[in-house]
Amino acid sequence: MVRLSLAALALTLTSTTAFAQTEISWWHSMGGELGERLEAIAADFNASQSDYVVVPSYRGEYEESLVNTIAAFRAGEQPHLVQVYEVGTGTMMAAKGAVYPVYQLMADHGSNFDPSAFLPVVTGYYTDTEGNMLSMPFNSSTPILYYNKDVFEKAGLDPEVAPKTWEDIEAFGKQIVESGAAKCGFTMGYAATWLGTENVSALHNVPYGTLENGFGGLSSELTFNGPIQVRLWEKLKEWQDAGIFAYGGPAGGPDTAPKFYAQECAINMGSSAGRAGVIANAKDFEVGFGMLPYFADVEGAPQNSIIGGATLWTLTGHEDAEYEGVAKFLTYLSSPEVQAAWHQATGYLPVTQAAYELTQEQGYYEANPGSDIAIQQINLNEPTENSKGLRYGNMPQIRIVLDEELQAVLNGDKTAQEALDSAVERGNAILREFESANAQ
Repeated sequence: MVRLSLAALALTLTSTTAFAQTEISWWHSMGGELGERLEAIAADFNASQSDYVVVPSYRGEYEESLVNTIAAFRAGEQPHLVQVYEVGTGTMMAAKGAVYPVYQLMADHGSNFDPSAFLPVVTGYYTDTEGNMLSMPFNSSTPILYYNKDVFEKAGLDPEVAPKTWEDIEAFGKQIVESGAAKCGFTMGYAATWLGTENVSALHNVPYGTLENGFGGLSSELTFNGPIQVRLWEKLKEWQDAGIFAYGGPAGGPDTAPKFYAQECAINMGSSAGRAGVIANAKDFEVGFGMLPYFADVEGAPQNSIIGGATLWTLTGHEDAEYEGVAKFLTYLSSPEVQAAWHQATGYLPVTQAAYELTQEQGYYEANPGSDIAIQQINLNEPTENSKGLRYGNMPQIRIVLDEELQAVLNGDKTAQEALDSAVERGNAILREFESANAQ
């Protein structure tokens, strides 16, 4: 008869308990400090119970991660959860059989999941035409305006008053440049896409495309070459030539933030999720915050901005016991305490009403002026068919087209109308390819 020492018995029991935990794999695209905060959330959940262990794994930037996920699914090695950016929603929806919709997951595993607890503009982006939520909101953001209060004061502007309209942007920018307070009035990330067509369309309540901006089906066609979008692109060219606007590059605009931090440009428009980084890098001046501008003469503007960021998609191919753990983790992740802490630490939106109210109760907004600008902006009005978001497959390729066409305008090779007409034609060709590949 073999006798185990108490120490050996304890070790055996500990090992058995650890082994019995069900592992939940979570692929994400957050590096640096955001990645550390994400991993801390997983660690806190793991410490809160003993049945499951969530294992986060960084898989590259959003586009790379999405490609890796598709490859993993084909190989039968897909994770339980994957973080996918908002413009990948259409692609994920078309992946029939690969996605376990979150509303179904929660219904199957006994969760008291209530989609109405989430902010309407968030749920609207990630629900199907029947109102069913397909993925779990996690890191949602919207673009806002940042400005240099010190430069405003030097230029003779009121440092406590942010520009509200594009007319203000032009007037303020001209005064800033002519006074010598800064070399340029403003810069902006995603000048051709997220800000320059997507949010401009939403804020002025004009369509980006047919069939409710793609929500109504794969046969939607792009229509973002209308008067409002053309007007902005024309002004961007005009303002660039006058020295009021400085283009920071395609996509997120890699040069926009440095231009703002170096006080070369007095205003920068970018993601609300960049708030903490902006404050940390603006060491030599005070930062002000404002909503995105709109054209003052457009009736009904501003409507509301649309979100960016990402959600968590659950993939098929795993055991029921594992999905039980996924459901429990997603419930934990959307709790008011977790979401409020994530929102306050990162600048991402509180995706639930309860997290927003908890943040208010904790006095965060009062202690941090401007930190609620993004929430106010997306909730300006009830989202319409034109302002609830976009639902297109291969959206990243369409954004590349728009970047190319805006650069043609800024270089003087095309008029704004010509460029946007071309972008619509090229973008619709991309949509037809996607529709053909995913037709039922």
